Amino acid sequence: MTENEEGRTLDAGALKALAHPLRVRIYDLLSERGPQTASTLAAIIGETSGATSYHLRALAAKDLIREIPDRGTARERWWERPKGRINLPGPDDSMSPAGRAAAEIVTSEFFRLRHQSLMEYLNRPTSEQPEEWRDAGLVMTTMLDLTPEQMLEVRRELSELVDAMVERYRGQESQPDTRRVSLRAEIFDLPVSTEKENRS
Repeated sequence: MTENEEGRTLDAGALKALAHPLRVRIYDLLSERGPQTASTLAAIIGETSGATSYHLRALAAKDLIREIPDRGTARERWWERPKGRINLPGPDDSMSPAGRAAAEIVTSEFFRLRHQSLMEYLNRPTSEQPEEWRDAGLVMTTMLDLTPEQMLEVRRELSELVDAMVERYRGQESQPDTRRVSLRAEIFDLPVSTEKENRS
């Protein structure tokens, strides 16, 4: 497996570079909408192009994003997020206090944006959704009783399914009738209830 297939786990330096809500938003937009300039990002976010340009350079310094060399001009540079998954380490006891704070900021902001996009989808009026897309989405939650080993097995199978879908539909960005979609897979253990603890 290449690093891109396995995913890049962000180190302390990358986390610190990303630990700013506007930088997380820029990084997310480059993932969601593809290459952008400081000006196009400024228009989307509602910031000045000077601010977005500053944050783009900070992200590029830690290889979180890269400039597209054969596109744009000296005054209007295009930036993209490299392909491949990233792994966000949560706050860890082995991290320095500054590292834990950076991890908390990054994960909190990523999941805030993730939840915001889900709620925008759920609350979107049908009049704003083309008819062929109205029943295409799925939001599903189910509860299972699993051992840690079983949860790892489910996690592995979900990851393999998602990886297969990524490979199957790779390179369709410019085809007609395609839209960028968000595919989410989540599995995590819930806190143990007091009742269950007392029964154990």
